[in-house]
Amino acid sequence: MKLEPKLIELLNKRGITSDEDIAEFLSDKPQKTYDPLLLLNMEAGVDLILSAIDAGEKICIYGDYDADGITSTSIMLEVLSSLKANLTYYIPSRFDEGYGLNCSALDSIKAAGVDLVVTVDCGSVSVEEVEHAKEIGLKIMVTDHHNVTDRVANCLVINPMQPGDTYPFRYLAGCGVAFKLAQAIVETAGLPREVLTRTLDLVGIGTIGDVVPLIDENRTLAKYGLRAINIGGRRGLDKLIEETGLKPGCVTSENVSYVIVPHLNAAGRMKTANIGVSLLIGRDEERLDDAVKTLMKCNSDRKSLQSDIFDECCDIIESEMRDDLFYLIYLEKAHEGITGIVAGKLKERYGKPTVILTPTGDGCLKGTGRSIESVDIYLLLKRFENLFLRFGGHAAACGFTMKSDELPELRTRVGEAMKDMADAEPDLFDSETRCDLELNSDEVTADLAEEMKLLAPFGCGNEMPLIRVSLRPCDVRSMGSKMQYRRFSGQLANGRNVACVIFSNAERFDAMLAEGRPVSVIGTLENQSWNDKKYLQINVADAEEQVQK
Repeated sequence: MKLEPKLIELLNKRGITSDEDIAEFLSDKPQKTYDPLLLLNMEAGVDLILSAIDAGEKICIYGDYDADGITSTSIMLEVLSSLKANLTYYIPSRFDEGYGLNCSALDSIKAAGVDLVVTVDCGSVSVEEVEHAKEIGLKIMVTDHHNVTDRVANCLVINPMQPGDTYPFRYLAGCGVAFKLAQAIVETAGLPREVLTRTLDLVGIGTIGDVVPLIDENRTLAKYGLRAINIGGRRGLDKLIEETGLKPGCVTSENVSYVIVPHLNAAGRMKTANIGVSLLIGRDEERLDDAVKTLMKCNSDRKSLQSDIFDECCDIIESEMRDDLFYLIYLEKAHEGITGIVAGKLKERYGKPTVILTPTGDGCLKGTGRSIESVDIYLLLKRFENLFLRFGGHAAACGFTMKSDELPELRTRVGEAMKDMADAEPDLFDSETRCDLELNSDEVTADLAEEMKLLAPFGCGNEMPLIRVSLRPCDVRSMGSKMQYRRFSGQLANGRNVACVIFSNAERFDAMLAEGRPVSVIGTLENQSWNDKKYLQINVADAEEQVQK
């Protein structure tokens, strides 16, 4: 295939340089995948599960309440049911139990006659909980993908991130690890290959939804997953696609990220993640219809609550926290399932690390935080771990529980730490939108926009390419339910016009656009169509006035 020179330049910038690597990256049938038995403890884990099935033991799949956990749980249930396993599953409540293993749940699972617990998407550092499981007579093994920074649970753990694991690719999602376990089980048990391939749609959704890097083996899983989604056949998923207005057979990674995954997540945020599992593995048409309706309602309610909480937080920030470098926002009443999303939106709007705290009703607060790229929120708050009852997270997000009366101390210490960081790094809060390609006006073409689609699926580690081009804005109009977006025509240096839209914080650019002087815009270049009319469009992420020479 002859490629546009600018596409070759873009691939090279992303480290894809050899002909072989380019062919693999762009292939419809990528081959980059690895033997599941290369994962530490995989062979022993497969033996444990198959022995339990042979002995007629009851197995519980213990998952998580997000899309990765829901798809991981569904993968294991679907594959093990092919072996006629005695199965059940358990996903903890976000509100009553929180993330991961807990001893009370394990007690209930034991009381239900379970012999073996297999975790998915959680459990690697659940040291005390695993010990409790063994004490009450449960066998337990862990499959997970999260960072292991503390002690590892004393049981069989399958996690490419754990110390001592030499698997060639470390960044599988939880559903990716579950899929590799399923692959090893299918191969060891001699099951038909379609038992595994029919779960590709699930691993595709979970991989894209958990924002792991869409490179290497994850790219393979996402590509085959999208193909399986578009072929269809999973009745609940097909129904959800139709109900959400997506076009069957044309679902993209963006559709998964911004439509399918939020609906699955909404189940755990608003009610129970079990609704998502029922949708993915159910067969009864009436119950599937009910599950879809429930997910649609959950997501609608989630969006409404999210908007209200976001507006409330903006008012607090602008009236009380204008000079703060780190937002610690206390809300007396806020839906716990929404605060993480809102913290992320606030971080994007104001460019500051943000934590939302809500009372738990027992003299404690629960905090959920999101951070900007230049501030590792996990390392920052870990300095004050003595103030927390529970604490966990990573560079971009964290969660903790603390006593209410410790909040003033946390505010003081975080404020001091952020001031020190800002003094040491004056550009700490200077965010510059990355640019992948500089284009002149003649290079802004439909052909280039079309070829850029070959880089899909897009996501973490393989973002949609951002181009920079100079143009003169004219015919600026507002649009959207609250007139919050902007559309304008951009006149290129060669005299052609290209449609431009701004969806994020569009009001920032009003003065610049109104002047009509040349500007440099950064955004994605896409081919669009409306009423059978095709046109080129730049979705603008940033803009700055063109320096006059």
